[in-house]
Amino acid sequence: MGSQIHGHAPQMVMEAVIHQLGRGTAFAIGTEAEVQFAEYMCGRIASVERLRFVNSGTEAVMCAIKAARAFTGRSKIAKAEGAYHGLYDYAEVSQTASPSNWGPADQPNSVPVAQGTPLSALSEVVIIPFNDTPRALEILDRHVDSIAGILIDLLPHRIGLMPAEPAFVDALGAWAQKNGALLVFDEVITFRTTYQGAQRRYSVLPDLTTLGKMIGGGFPVGAIGGRAEVMKVFDPSDKPTRLPHSGTFSANPVTMVAGLAAMQQFDASAVDKLNTLSERARLQLREAIKIANVEASITGAGSMFRIHMKAEPPTNYRSAFASGQERERLERLLKNFETKGILLIGTGTGMLSTPMGATEVDRLSSAMLEALRQL
Repeated sequence: MGSQIHGHAPQMVMEAVIHQLGRGTAFAIGTEAEVQFAEYMCGRIASVERLRFVNSGTEAVMCAIKAARAFTGRSKIAKAEGAYHGLYDYAEVSQTASPSNWGPADQPNSVPVAQGTPLSALSEVVIIPFNDTPRALEILDRHVDSIAGILIDLLPHRIGLMPAEPAFVDALGAWAQKNGALLVFDEVITFRTTYQGAQRRYSVLPDLTTLGKMIGGGFPVGAIGGRAEVMKVFDPSDKPTRLPHSGTFSANPVTMVAGLAAMQQFDASAVDKLNTLSERARLQLREAIKIANVEASITGAGSMFRIHMKAEPPTNYRSAFASGQERERLERLLKNFETKGILLIGTGTGMLSTPMGATEVDRLSSAMLEALRQL
């Protein structure tokens, strides 16, 4: 699920963890390992001046939402329809919206995911269409005085794994700056796409960034970082503290040393090499579709891909939404993959890791061709 960028049990991570186990696994105060890892990540991401660690991507997004509220004094959060940002009530709204409840495109409904979600939570989340700038801005303008932050994933897996258009991101950033809201990038998954994260491909710098998954080197992790002015809401030396924050296992030294070792190995050269391999994978998967002559398409970027049982690649959540027949065909396709020893995420998504090479990609595309023919 995006957490093992170097595969399972990479030697450099295991050595760092084994060494740390002899020194301790959890302390009530900060450690050198926490400081070293934070300094490394701040040096790697241009928009991150200060950083705090937590234990999951869900928790990182939760902290970002709370930080935006504490900094602006407002309560509402805007997010793209269909985007997954973890299990927090406010972050998961409309993640599973469907034609039966998603409402008109120019005014999408706030649709609950979990049973029992408070109506008050739904009223605090503004849903905007992904990559539809005019409609998104029109919706934001209706809530101009109450939006604390705009939460956006630049390559959202659940929406369809297609990149956010630069003009769309620019417009969201300009709107946020003009109207006193914060721009929050969820890079829990997408940080893998370039050395500095997916945000490196855009001209807008976010106020806050959330991280997780692979930055833990295979251990539970999350992080929130951003402008020093914004991150000061967490500062306990400010009285009263605007956003008290702590966590028993946050920044535990085992995760810190594992994460630092993994990220140091995932340097610019490693990122470029993996992205090149992944582009080869996407090209070969498209070739398999062409040879099999079936209705399917591939989206993705960086070291990720997603299979859609649609003739044309979708451009947003609603166009990516699978019909009953498409879901049934995808389930059959994934079962065919399993019989060949390849496990994909249930949405038809795959992620590559640095130990992989041409052999694994050829095996993947060969399995794809056989699986499509069996349909």
